[in-house]
Amino acid sequence: NFSRVTEFILLGLSDTRELQAFFFTVFILAYAMVLMGNLLIIVTVRTDPKLSSPVYFLLCNLSFIDICCTSVTSPRMLVDLLSQRKAIAFEGCIAQLFFLHFVGASEMFLLTVMAYDRYTAICKPLHYTAIMSRQTCWVLVSACWAGGFLHSVVQTLLTIQLPFCGPNKIDNYFCDVPPVIRLACTDVYVTEWLMASNSGVISLVCFVVLVTSYVFILVTVRVRFTEGHRKALSTCASHVMVVTLFFVPCIFIYLRPFSTFPSDKHICVIYTVFSPVMNPLIYTLRNNEVKASMWKLRKRCRV
Repeated sequence: NFSRVTEFILLGLSDTRELQAFFFTVFILAYAMVLMGNLLIIVTVRTDPKLSSPVYFLLCNLSFIDICCTSVTSPRMLVDLLSQRKAIAFEGCIAQLFFLHFVGASEMFLLTVMAYDRYTAICKPLHYTAIMSRQTCWVLVSACWAGGFLHSVVQTLLTIQLPFCGPNKIDNYFCDVPPVIRLACTDVYVTEWLMASNSGVISLVCFVVLVTSYVFILVTVRVRFTEGHRKALSTCASHVMVVTLFFVPCIFIYLRPFSTFPSDKHICVIYTVFSPVMNPLIYTLRNNEVKASMWKLRKRCRV
């Protein structure tokens, strides 16, 4: 005898009105920066024929994923910061969980592909054009989306098969696997380890592959350092910053049993809000070609 939960209550980041107003101001500015910055990158890459190399094709896809990723959580969070009762329907919660892991895992795979692109450009420059052809890039990006979809389906199926019949308060500002499954009316020990081995292992493996690729790049640059390698190394440095902001919080959140420690919702802000904000800043401020193309685009718009 139990009734299924029909809605969840999101406790948010704080219940203090002053802090909620502060968070609303910060997050709406961050969300606007994500939208404008990444849309500007997409338009710039799509309109400038000079930015037709694989690295910019992948950057364009990363910007699109960042828009999707932050749009899964930020609009709902902004509305809740202005609301007294922060309720979300059970179906809406599951949908948010699904799309968050869909675009999140796709971004992990894409960042790994971008690291492989930089490794190929620096360590195998003579074969770069043949290895990273446009067809190969499309196949790799499609594989990233397919891998993200498969990962999200597994996470969602493991969640919806659990019985939810009692507490319905989620100690977070969005629906994610760790806080949601802790509300299940059953022992979730096995489910926790299955999910940790899914999300956590994916995060860790991708991060290890990324670090390994950077080690090979540093060794190659140390052996033969040219101006072209200096430019590529600068791109890798910005990539490392993005990777650190995105992967380290994900590994901390997902690579452990979820009931062992409370999920730190403030850490979640790093990879759902601030990491997408940093991408356009890092890739534009540290890339002269993108900045030059943006200035040309601005001049054309004035005309």
